[in-house]
Amino acid sequence: MSDTLDRLVATIEAYGGLPAGAAAAVGAARPAAPTPHGDAAAAGPRAARDPGRYALLVEAIREGYLLHYGEGRVVAPDDPDLALLAGDQLYAIGLAELAELGDLEAVAELADVISLAAAAQAVADEDLAEAVWDAGAVAVGWGGSPAHDAAKRAARAGERGATQSLRAAAREARENVAHPR
Repeated sequence: MSDTLDRLVATIEAYGGLPAGAAAAVGAARPAAPTPHGDAAAAGPRAARDPGRYALLVEAIREGYLLHYGEGRVVAPDDPDLALLAGDQLYAIGLAELAELGDLEAVAELADVISLAAAAQAVADEDLAEAVWDAGAVAVGWGGSPAHDAAKRAARAGERGATQSLRAAAREARENVAHPR
């Protein structure tokens, strides 16, 4: 398992409750899993004050999402209803970490990720859901932009091309910070 996911298991166990028991049963048995969303957020300048914490909180919210729409990487309750409840608790853990950091912009961004990804899942658009996650993680770490906001509006409206717009906005955010004009 990755360092971020190891820390997620420890955080889940510290919070206790339903996810803690499921994480203890699954965590060490899982093979290494990538954490691209947490890594993307942590690599950005907005997360520079505590990159490990940003990676952790994004991956906590990602784990909650995975429990809602598939299978978690470190938490795997046997009952689907319990998986939803565990997912809700993981959303709350991640957002509480952000609130503690005082990063209201990232709280709003990840709330958008949760709602936009849920809307994409409701219409079975996995590509859009992943683009929402990719762009949202970049926005947490690198900052939003007018292009990112427009892409989110397009996704909310169900416009064709929203997936590509989200991906382009994420690329642009990284490039503009890496190579300011």
